[in-house]
Amino acid sequence: MSKLPQITAFFWIMKICATTLGETAGDLLSMTLNVGYAVSSTILIGVFLASLVSQLMSKSYNPLLYWTVILSTSTAGTTMSDYMNRTLGLGYTIGSTILLTLLLATLAYWRFSIGSLCVKNVKTPKIELLYWTAILFSNTLGTALGDFLADTSGLGFAGGAFLISSLLAVVLAAHYFTQISEVLLFWVAFVLTRPFGATLGDVLTKSHEKGGLNFGTIGSSIVLLSILGVCVAFTTFKQRRLIGPESYNNE
Repeated sequence: MSKLPQITAFFWIMKICATTLGETAGDLLSMTLNVGYAVSSTILIGVFLASLVSQLMSKSYNPLLYWTVILSTSTAGTTMSDYMNRTLGLGYTIGSTILLTLLLATLAYWRFSIGSLCVKNVKTPKIELLYWTAILFSNTLGTALGDFLADTSGLGFAGGAFLISSLLAVVLAAHYFTQISEVLLFWVAFVLTRPFGATLGDVLTKSHEKGGLNFGTIGSSIVLLSILGVCVAFTTFKQRRLIGPESYNNE
């Protein structure tokens, strides 16, 4: 069995929720709790590695494990991007260029070594490692792009979210009305949902003066975590029914 979920509309709802939570939770740790970008990145990368090992050891798709790794890549990506762009002083342009290069290099190596970037049948450890490496880079890149749109481009938080959502709508239309490769559209959408989550997270947390809704990092994180928790519980229930509770508990 594949160790990844089916790509449905529900998957994308959970992905956006998880990436938005990654933005708010990462900012909660690094800024609200004043832990700092470097220490926060170290902590969250540790959480990512621990959850990734558990995911790799699992023999089939486990919703809780999968979305824990997605969330940890998102939170780690937030603090890693902020550390590169702000603490190291690289800026959004250079930081985004470096991350984009790393992402494209990962996908290129995956494509030429395996023969396909399809994620519908991920079974081997090599493919799964490439999958999670690409996700970590894409989530970190998405944070940098989201911050660039919100802070540097002049669009503001709401404008950046609107732009990314419009691009996602174009990808959705291409899926239904064109013959463009589904694999290509998947990865484009996967990358775009991260800056959408980053800008949406800023809309939720930032003050009214900065164009946000002023929910704060704590309040926004609690709401998003609750929504994601309900979604994970629902998918876990469906997975148990699909493969049987006894088989599920043996994973």
